[in-house]
Amino acid sequence: MKPTHNRSHSDKTRIQLLHQYYSYTGFYDFVWIALKNAFPYIVGFIAAVVTANQFIDVNETLARVTELLPVYGVLGFFFVSETILGLVPPEIFIAWSGNMPRPWMFLSILALLSYSGGLMAYWLGKFITSMPSVHNYLEVKMAKQLRNSKKWGGILIVIGAILPVPFAVSCMTAGIIKYPFKSVVYYGSLRMLRIFAYGFVVFSVI
Repeated sequence: MKPTHNRSHSDKTRIQLLHQYYSYTGFYDFVWIALKNAFPYIVGFIAAVVTANQFIDVNETLARVTELLPVYGVLGFFFVSETILGLVPPEIFIAWSGNMPRPWMFLSILALLSYSGGLMAYWLGKFITSMPSVHNYLEVKMAKQLRNSKKWGGILIVIGAILPVPFAVSCMTAGIIKYPFKSVVYYGSLRMLRIFAYGFVVFSVI
């Protein structure tokens, strides 16, 4: 019983130290600021989807688009989505690949496009910071967060890569905070693993 108690105490200490570290480096402040700034856009997007859904079935429409577009059109649409905001659920495209003659080949293409789209989003974030107004805001309002961002920026990439949140937004944020591109390439590769994992589940269902 004593070793278990010591192990629990040790785990608790690690969690407390991790929490203290993120508090000290400004990680929580950065996430809060990012969420606060993105909130109006998220609300606007949700409102637009809810309004559109009153007239059309959005999911059915997106599925219909994959039926009407040629193969290169679907792949191009997916790449653009994964580059800009990544708000179109990739599961729709994964289901589409499952109905193709070579499902795993098309799933592999989707995984590569999703990963590449995230890397492109990173450079879009870098481009945004080149704008004088954005650059000045970051340097003045978020100087402390930017100094510490390289220490915990990998967490943002991992979360975006494996969890059901927009991967493009995480990568774009990494570009904005000047997180090293090599690390984005490394951590972002988990995105392909997620696509394959989802593909395995979707292919088992369909």
